[in-house]
Amino acid sequence: MDLQDTLKTYRLFSGSYDLVFGPVFHPGRKAAVRIANDRPNQRILEVGVGTGLSLPHFRHDAKITGIDVSAEMLARAHRRVERHSLKNVDSLVEMDAEQLSFADDSFDAVLALYVASVVPDPARFAAEMRRVCIPGGTIVIVNHFTSENPAMRFIEKRLAPLAGRIGFHADFPLDGFLAAGKLDVREIRPSNLFGYWRLLRCINDKPHARTA
Repeated sequence: MDLQDTLKTYRLFSGSYDLVFGPVFHPGRKAAVRIANDRPNQRILEVGVGTGLSLPHFRHDAKITGIDVSAEMLARAHRRVERHSLKNVDSLVEMDAEQLSFADDSFDAVLALYVASVVPDPARFAAEMRRVCIPGGTIVIVNHFTSENPAMRFIEKRLAPLAGRIGFHADFPLDGFLAAGKLDVREIRPSNLFGYWRLLRCINDKPHARTA
């Protein structure tokens, strides 16, 4: 899967994304924000912020940074911030999820909503989230993973070649992602319509930096 395929898809659907994916993904989006933003004055990074649908749900005392690879999506997110007067959004930046420019331990919590299956290298994506999140911080991921239902799994495998051309992993096993991402998952729960998506609550188990 190529990043350019993902960019083309986002460019094509940026105008209709809220209408098509807003209501369907809303329960998982709201639950993820509630889990990640559970304390006052947190520094929070949303990887793949898209059109900013999650932004109005964060606490007012949070300091939110959102990144996305799509300029078209970010333009809509900027308009949402202005429309809702979201003073807690520090910045919205065009950036590759696999090459974050933030320093180590920059955020208390990181969340990625419906992003894991559209990045070319999920392992590097997870590694970057672990790097910029503080030790013991919360990482929340909501995503589609390969269904445990045999009929659905067959369909996903058949759709995989086509999905790959538009920048999406249709056949995306949870076990493989967890092994590659080296995430310390504390909770997995079904999410959204029919529980087809899953929410992963992880604790960043990397060691604390040594002080001189």
